[in-house]
Amino acid sequence: MKQLLLLIDRIISRVNVNLEEFGFDVGPFINASTNLAKMLDYYASYAVTSKHPLKLQFSNSNIAASYFLGKCMVNRSVVYKSDVRGDELKRKGETIVFGSKELPLVEDEVITIRDSFLFRTLIHSKSHNLETPEEFFIRNTVAGHFSNIHGSTMEGCYLGVFATVDQMSLHSCIVGEFSYVQAEELFHRAIKPGTVWIANESFSFQYTYQEDVLKRYVALDESFRPVGLLIDFVESRKSDFERLFSQVNMDVLDTPQSSTVNRFALIKGKTRIGKNVLICQRAYLENAEMGVGSNAQENTYIINSTLSGYNVTAHGAKIINSTLGEKIFVAFNCFLNGKIGARIDIGAGCIIMPHTIIDAEEPITIPGDHLVWGFIGSQGDLMTNSISLDELEKMTEVTVGSMSFHGDGKVFVNAFRKRFEHILELNGAYFTKGKNRGHAQSDQSASFNMIQPYRTGPNRGIYPTITIEP
Repeated sequence: MKQLLLLIDRIISRVNVNLEEFGFDVGPFINASTNLAKMLDYYASYAVTSKHPLKLQFSNSNIAASYFLGKCMVNRSVVYKSDVRGDELKRKGETIVFGSKELPLVEDEVITIRDSFLFRTLIHSKSHNLETPEEFFIRNTVAGHFSNIHGSTMEGCYLGVFATVDQMSLHSCIVGEFSYVQAEELFHRAIKPGTVWIANESFSFQYTYQEDVLKRYVALDESFRPVGLLIDFVESRKSDFERLFSQVNMDVLDTPQSSTVNRFALIKGKTRIGKNVLICQRAYLENAEMGVGSNAQENTYIINSTLSGYNVTAHGAKIINSTLGEKIFVAFNCFLNGKIGARIDIGAGCIIMPHTIIDAEEPITIPGDHLVWGFIGSQGDLMTNSISLDELEKMTEVTVGSMSFHGDGKVFVNAFRKRFEHILELNGAYFTKGKNRGHAQSDQSASFNMIQPYRTGPNRGIYPTITIEP
């Protein structure tokens, strides 16, 4: 265990150097999150398919209970209960268009994790850093429970519990708990907890949760442990996942041939899987109806709910006691918490913004083709937390409640609609007669393999240096 303890100390030192200007110490958070015994209990796994390039390299690291797909290198890091999904990495020969310039890729893109501590973190998509088009890197970084690193290179950063960074680059930054940021590139910035911020040269959308509301759902206590209703929700179902990592062979589910349910997803109750559906690892479905072309991405929960079809449930989103019309985008880490007798009904074509909380105290009905954000507890709260997409398209400046937007409304709406359709295409929602294949079809051929750490001696808890390639 000596080497593992030294590894953790080195990571703390490296990250703290990068965040010194903020007087920020990641040590207490890492120490509160580290359970050395658990780091021996679980194996790591990697998937092999005929559709994805394979090259994995692990050295001087602990990768317990983590899942890897595609090309990834992990060095001097702790990657615990995390998902590193490289199925959308760029391929050799692709060309990136930047303005009038073209950047041809000379080799396959690879995810590189070095000197970092990632705890229950999702890494997905591909690098949007034009300076390193063939490397999606995470260096000298700490990421907390249920955070999302989505297409974002990071160096010297702290990513708080339930935080998301999306399609950007960050250098020596702090992103607070439950914040979502998509702002192209940030240097030496501290983002306040509960901030939802999307900005580029065409528009800016910003919303910040009231502190008292946020603390009810996501916070760190005096011991730097995550607390709040969101943590309570996932922790109460944690034991249901234990068997997924203690059994090698699982029961085969009856699903359409064009759909995929990952071996590390949990399906309970009377759940129906439609055609062209993708259920990713660590997704939790109970009494759920997944209409044609819908998906449930990593760390999502869909309980007692109906998704009519072509719905995107993005990484970390939770949908309980709800009915969704077709083509609804429920973005990262949303919490749609309907109740028995207080269901949530959402009309077709809606965009539920990242990190939205709808905690229904009464039945809530959201009209179709609306943008929804922030905290909603009643039907009346929609007045200050939603807007018609048609209305927003015509605007260049608007303030509704605590949300402010300026820029080109039409470009903003079209950007979300385009991204939504792109996700459906990538996930194979439109697969028919052998055409428009996506993840729901390509992932069917996956085989899963285990890797285990040293069990005794000074390297106890460290995984052997391993290179896996075709």
